Amino acid sequence: MRYFIFFGYDGTNYHGWQIQPNANSVQQELQKALSTLLRRDMEVVGAGRTDTGVHARKMAAHFDWEGEELDAPQLTYRLNRILPRDIAVKDIKRVADDMHARFSASSRTYHYYIHTCKDPFERHYSLQMNFPLDFDRMNQAARHFLHHKDYAAFCKAGGDNKTTLCEVTQAQWVQTSPSTWYFEITANRFLRNMVRAVVGTLIDVGRGKISESQFLDILHNGTRSDAGESMPGHALFLEEVRYDL
Repeated sequence: MRYFIFFGYDGTNYHGWQIQPNANSVQQELQKALSTLLRRDMEVVGAGRTDTGVHARKMAAHFDWEGEELDAPQLTYRLNRILPRDIAVKDIKRVADDMHARFSASSRTYHYYIHTCKDPFERHYSLQMNFPLDFDRMNQAARHFLHHKDYAAFCKAGGDNKTTLCEVTQAQWVQTSPSTWYFEITANRFLRNMVRAVVGTLIDVGRGKISESQFLDILHNGTRSDAGESMPGHALFLEEVRYDL
């Protein structure tokens, strides 16, 4: 039987989602907790990878179980009792055996948070901007993502992607207060480091460092070295992974 786990985490203390040698990861903590409760070695497969320091409000993973059907609410409760305080399981669902946390996802949504005035309560999960930004120009540039497919210019060099094609269905800056904003982007898939590179390039547009025509040239013809810098991971959240369940 296959089960989906929906959970969130504060990525501050983790080297991303994926298990790696000599570094703590969210996948490692989740597998350890499941293995303890179910009394056998368990493997969880995530919907994707998040980098060091990146957070998730609603991540998904699947695991397979042989035996009597699990009591999902009870397992959710018990997992939350033993997982670290910065990882929280929200729901566990039994799904069809061919459902896959990564390949069955219909879309993923990320938010990148920024604030334009010094605020001690924003600093851990938002990036302070110390220069004025033209959000109208940034949103005008962001609209071009909706009509573009190849994101090679925003992909970290040396990635293992078989293709750099992505279907972006939403890309916009949203204001939440006079001094706080977030960039929202939804796509069927994302490349490694893509969102932080996209945000860095849009900020270059907002600062007036590059024009809209230069932005379009990067989008259509550029390489990773032409695009903006990769923004810090602490302000990036995987907001949601969607499935047709």
